[in-house]
Amino acid sequence: MTDRSLLVRALWFLVVGWWATPVVVNVAWALNATIVLLPLGIKLINLVPTVLTLKEPRSLSRPESVRGQRSLLVRAVYFVFVGWWLSFVWANAAAILAVTIVGLPVAYWMFNRLPFVTSLYRFDG
Repeated sequence: MTDRSLLVRALWFLVVGWWATPVVVNVAWALNATIVLLPLGIKLINLVPTVLTLKEPRSLSRPESVRGQRSLLVRAVYFVFVGWWLSFVWANAAAILAVTIVGLPVAYWMFNRLPFVTSLYRFDG
């Protein structure tokens, strides 16, 4: 994919991103709560910055992205006890901030950290 211009990304946000992002966030959270559809929910969480502003999707397949990750067991325990509810609160707070000009930079920062809040997943980018 090529880099999208700032104007295109701003127009996307104004026309689609501001309302579609809360929908994607809450669908992802509902999928995560089912456990069976958790992989699909996690994929949606990773696409939230793209839905908001057409930011290039994260590359999750890079070998260097797994360095420094907590073990899958630790991440699973965190998700079960903290991540599922904290990600819901975090993402919806970010969605509310995203509809304001002043809150948009904070919302963008929060959405980029949503995978970590959900499951302690660290990524480069």
